[in-house]
Amino acid sequence: MPANRCPNPSCEYFNRALPNNAKVCPWCSTPVGNVVSPTPQQPNQQQPNQQPPVQQPPNQQPPVQYQRPATDQPNYQVPQQPPVDYSTVYQPRVSYQPTPPVYTPPPQRAPVLKLVHSTGREFNLIGEGGYIGRRSQSPGIAPPEIDLTGIPSEGIVSRRHARVDWDWSQNSYMIVDMSTNGIYLNNNPLTPGMQYRLLNGDSVRFGQDNLVNFTVYIV
Repeated sequence: MPANRCPNPSCEYFNRALPNNAKVCPWCSTPVGNVVSPTPQQPNQQQPNQQPPVQQPPNQQPPVQYQRPATDQPNYQVPQQPPVDYSTVYQPRVSYQPTPPVYTPPPQRAPVLKLVHSTGREFNLIGEGGYIGRRSQSPGIAPPEIDLTGIPSEGIVSRRHARVDWDWSQNSYMIVDMSTNGIYLNNNPLTPGMQYRLLNGDSVRFGQDNLVNFTVYIV
């Protein structure tokens, strides 16, 4: 027995075998028959549900697209810049003249003060000024610049027996008596607190007993 087939050409199940008990097509609900022969399509026959081609009006021409000619260029002009006056821009190089070095004389230094004890022991002053005396036994007290500790009869010398300083205006060392036992310069007693010049070869005595004697040398 021939199988049932869908007679609708536009159906997906067209001319395909369907169940024998099917009355309509399960896809398009078209009543089915036993055998359906497809009808050949004519060249000008339109299929169902097919839109007819759009006909152009007889006298209407397709739109023409405008093309810019090669000579149709934008009328744009580059603004002209004024010429540059390089005479005001360029400045000639100035020749460099080295500055001659300025001679700076070395700083002046005071001569060295040297005290020579009668035993031949020498004591030099470090710097342009300081104290003459004995080192203190108390901690934290700086020793004098000319420390006479250890010479014979050192008990005559005070902790701060004298002060000596170089005086640039006098061009010599100046000594000031700060002691208890006194100072004698060339056998002349000094007034405490007054400055006296020290010259090369002067004799300095500490105390009245002629026990601590020095000769001054300025080198």
